[in-house]
Order: sequence, then C-alpha cells, then structure tokens
Amino acid sequence: MSKIVFITGATSGFGESAAYKFAAHGYDLILNGRRADRLQVLADELEKKYNVAVLQLPFDVQDEKAVFESIGHIPEDWKAIDVLVNNAGLALGRDYFEEGDLSDWNTMIDTNVKGFLYVAKAVSQLMVPRKQGHIINMGSVAGKQVYEKGNVYCASKYAVDAISQGMRIDLLRHNIKVTSINPGAAETEFSLVRFKGDEGTAKKIYDGLKPLTAEDVAEVIYYCTTLPSHVCINDLSITCTQQADAIFFNRQ
Repeated sequence: MSKIVFITGATSGFGESAAYKFAAHGYDLILNGRRADRLQVLADELEKKYNVAVLQLPFDVQDEKAVFESIGHIPEDWKAIDVLVNNAGLALGRDYFEEGDLSDWNTMIDTNVKGFLYVAKAVSQLMVPRKQGHIINMGSVAGKQVYEKGNVYCASKYAVDAISQGMRIDLLRHNIKVTSINPGAAETEFSLVRFKGDEGTAKKIYDGLKPLTAEDVAEVIYYCTTLPSHVCINDLSITCTQQADAIFFNRQ
C-alpha cells in the first residue's frame, strides 16, 4: 500500500509544494484548504501527473467542529496516516503593539495556535493505535526570536515551538515522531496575505535577497520524513544564506 500524507493549508505556499513533493514520491494525499476550488484543481493535477489518490478535506482549521468532524469521518482506508504536515497558518499586519488590529490578532491565534492544535490532536489520535507516525509542525524563525512589529505573530509561532516540544514528549510513548521546521524569509503568498494584497509592500520584504522558495522548504519537509525509523529531527531552522535569524540580513 502507498503511504499517506495529510497536508493542511495545501492550496498555496509550503503546503502546495509539499503536496507535489510527496506525490512525486508515490504518497497518496489527504489535502486540506479553505478554498475548495483551488483544492479541486490541485487534486486533479496531482492525480493526473503522479497517478496517486487524493482525498480532499475543504475546511477552515479555525473551525473546531469542522476539523474534528472532517477528520473523524475520514474513510477507514485513509486513516493509516503516515505523515501530517501541520502547515496551515498566516501572518496578518505588521504593526506596533499599541496599533495592532484585534481582528488580525484573533485570526492569527485562532489559526496558528488553536487550528494547529485541533488538527494535531485529531490526527495524532489516529496515529496512536498504530504506534507510528510523523507529525511535521510548521513553525518559523519568528518563533525563535521576536522582531519589531512582530508581537502577536511571533507569539503564535513561539506557541507552535512550545507545543511541538510538548507533543514530542507526550507522544514519545507511542513511537510518534514530532519535527518542528522553522523557515525564515520565503517568497510565497505569505507576505501578500500579511499585507492584505499590497504587492508593493509585500515585495519589499525580499529586497536585496535571494529568499527561500516554497520548493526549498518542501525539500526539507520531505527529507525529515526519509530518515531511518530510529532517527527524529526534533527541531530545524532554515533560512536563505543571506539571513542569519529573524532579524539579521545581508541585503545586497
């Protein structure tokens, strides 16, 4: 039987690139995204190009009921999930703390923390009886170091870092691997979403840089799942060569 990977936030960025990467290696895929139309296009493309099976789960990870109902009703032959790429997340706004938008804060916390937790809990419950599985949590260098105007986004990614550590400890007795992958600057839709469609501001983030691509990050995600069964990368940060951490860049 083919292995199964479950990817959240699969309709763009890291999630979409990871879907292509795993499909190219023969995985069947459970793909989640809020945009059902884009999910359908992606599923059709992967099935046609790689001759793999794709199960679509179009829900918003912020919706607790939808998460648990959708994952709880996965067909029996899809429940043997080998890898979860817990990727759905976003940044909204980049404002001084006192000027922050409460709606942005709520959306980031509801997606990056609560939604992240809902999916991890629901999928881990399917892995526990099998005593195997690998959960890849997508963090950020912003979860390692706070930067100006990062406040709540950074806090949400610090939470991902802490929860990943807790999951690794608690799921140890079930032989389940947990890996936190923390990318730096990567040119995807991320900045466009953060700046609410302002393309000029979004592009300035990458001025003078050759940033990571979504494909670069997908390579790392996949690599972490290819190691021997007794080897687990617990925590991995990845940046472009011109970035040292969340703050220091060598722009040219």
